[in-house]
Amino acid sequence: MSSASVTVDNCAAEPIRVPGGIQPHGALLVIGPGGRIIQRSANAAEFLDGEVTKLDELPDVVGEWANSDTSTLLQSISYRDRNFQVSGHRSDQGLIVEFESPPDDEAAALDKIYPRLQSLADAIGQIEDLGEVAQIVTDEVRDIIGYDRVMVYSFDRDWHGTVIAESLGGALESYLDLRFPASDIPAQARELYRTNPLRIIPDANYEPVPLDPVLNPTDGRPLDLSFAGLRSVSPIHLQYMRNMGTYASMSVSIIVDDQLWGLISCHSLESKRVSPQVRAACNFIAKLASLRISSVVRGAHAARRIELKRQETELVARLSAARDIPEALAQNGRPWLALTGATGAAVVTEKSVRTAGAVPPLDTLVRLADWLGGQEINGVFATEHLGDHWAEGADVTDTASGLLAIPISQLHPSFVMWFRPEVVSTVTWGGDPRKPMDAKTLTPRTSFAQWKQEVTGTSVPWTNAETESADDFRNALLNFILLRAEERAELSNELERSNKELESFSYSVSHDLRAPFRHIVGFAELLMERERNLDEKSRHYLQNITDAALSAGRLVDDLLSFSQLGRARVEKSRVDMNKLVSEVQRSLEPDINGRNVRWDVGDLPRAFGDGSLLRQALHNLVDNALKYSQNRDPAVIRISGDVEGNTVRYEIADNGVGFDMTYVEKLFGVFQRLHRVEDFPGTGIGLALVKRIVDRHGGRVEARGKVNEGAVFSILLPLTDKER
Repeated sequence: MSSASVTVDNCAAEPIRVPGGIQPHGALLVIGPGGRIIQRSANAAEFLDGEVTKLDELPDVVGEWANSDTSTLLQSISYRDRNFQVSGHRSDQGLIVEFESPPDDEAAALDKIYPRLQSLADAIGQIEDLGEVAQIVTDEVRDIIGYDRVMVYSFDRDWHGTVIAESLGGALESYLDLRFPASDIPAQARELYRTNPLRIIPDANYEPVPLDPVLNPTDGRPLDLSFAGLRSVSPIHLQYMRNMGTYASMSVSIIVDDQLWGLISCHSLESKRVSPQVRAACNFIAKLASLRISSVVRGAHAARRIELKRQETELVARLSAARDIPEALAQNGRPWLALTGATGAAVVTEKSVRTAGAVPPLDTLVRLADWLGGQEINGVFATEHLGDHWAEGADVTDTASGLLAIPISQLHPSFVMWFRPEVVSTVTWGGDPRKPMDAKTLTPRTSFAQWKQEVTGTSVPWTNAETESADDFRNALLNFILLRAEERAELSNELERSNKELESFSYSVSHDLRAPFRHIVGFAELLMERERNLDEKSRHYLQNITDAALSAGRLVDDLLSFSQLGRARVEKSRVDMNKLVSEVQRSLEPDINGRNVRWDVGDLPRAFGDGSLLRQALHNLVDNALKYSQNRDPAVIRISGDVEGNTVRYEIADNGVGFDMTYVEKLFGVFQRLHRVEDFPGTGIGLALVKRIVDRHGGRVEARGKVNEGAVFSILLPLTDKER
């Protein structure tokens, strides 16, 4: 790709693996089937002092490598009365062989290398400080290759690079501690640095040498030069070098755990070649540095994980016996925060919000949980700058610039969150990072002057150890939640069995008690008729026996009804509630004979339920209203109904004695009474029956009242689409 065709939009997508040419300080051959030379650089004949058409015309060492299983070749040879350094590698498009002439100072460079590699390995083997390791590496590499500036450039998680060590010869300015934006090295270039760790450009003003033919004959595609040392580089990069005032460069990748950790970046004020053997030695130094960095990073990671695991073990032990995990977290704030090194923490569920340390306001936490719920998070969500992801995050930087969150429910936006506050810092960039490309001239930025930026809205980053700790804790919590769910399921099964046994027992007892109470009443009445000469006191005793037996009989009947209701099948259909109320009024007429009762019955909407059960519920509520307003003249009974969204509400109100709302929860319990039985007779089961009927319809009952000012009882039932 020529510089004229490079645009701001496509420079990051240049075909850097298949540039179609090589750098001119060497020549390249591609050996195909049968040992034929199927592709070559246009300068091959001149560079090798003659045409080469097949493998057996090349030095024996190349033929031996071509017929072996060895993947790469690197050797100094003599060919056609000249010294060359030959390298090769295998590809699907053929065997790629490269020739370079050794630089004039090769022997001196090689003499420097090998005695120093062992001492270098010994020197960095015990160092724990990464900056010190990097400094030793830069000094050694610069001493070996003689470049004017060698630096170690490390990447952060956003791929911005920072110069952490530097060795200078005095001809170039210092870049130590400067940061360079991620756009300086696009993603595809970083990937190539990872897979091919070494690249050299001896002369930033070179003219590329094209390949002949342009397309590889094996597959008809451009030749992939990803692993070729002579690969031509992007014209954008060459311009970038010239803008920096460097005319030769070499970079060696530092790979840690198969990821690009950083670069050994070498710059020369003048054009300068480095032989393949010396480059290989520098690559070996980079591997030594990679091993040491990996060891230090892993050691620090392991130490931090052990520390956090201790906190997790302590916290999990405290939660293991807790019935309410969110509440238990709030009560154990210290280990909860220490689990990730946070300054604030919160657990948000559909029922509650519990916190520890410094956190945003509760309503903000709820909205944050709702936002996280829409992000499809399956593991850990971590950010140092929440405001970049969630707009409201910009308003809570004092407590929540950093967020670490784990989901704990698949049904609700429930999360455990950890927070860190904003840490304002100043970053020194090598040029303004907002202007990585000159849009007018289509060249990289020309200024590498220091440019300081105050960074706000960002917290101390979460380490891998801390995110892993959060993930481990999530698994522990999910195990707790699953265990609690299993316990609840088992408890529910036990309760269901107990309820069935209790209903069966109640039915049996109630059924068997009916006959004895009837016998008591019957024999008491017979005795009163037979013994007509009984004195008044004896008759009073017999009447008390009869009344008590009748009351007990009614209680047994009510208990039997209550028990049967739990076993009966609910047959739902559309119910005319106006008709039901009329039937209830008629059934109660004998009880209100002679009383002054004023009825206020509205036009009631239809219900969807079991007509006979709803009639019983209405009967009990209206009967209660009449009973507790028996001392009023007139007694006013109001019955109304209204549709509220997906629910229909029916209200039965009276102007009777009312009740104290302090005891409202007792109203619907079996045998629960708020008034003396001497004043208002009854079994204490009527309202419990109402609640069970409504519960079986999927609805609910409500009550409100005031002493001596009446009461209002409400039945709320769900509606189907037809009843709305």
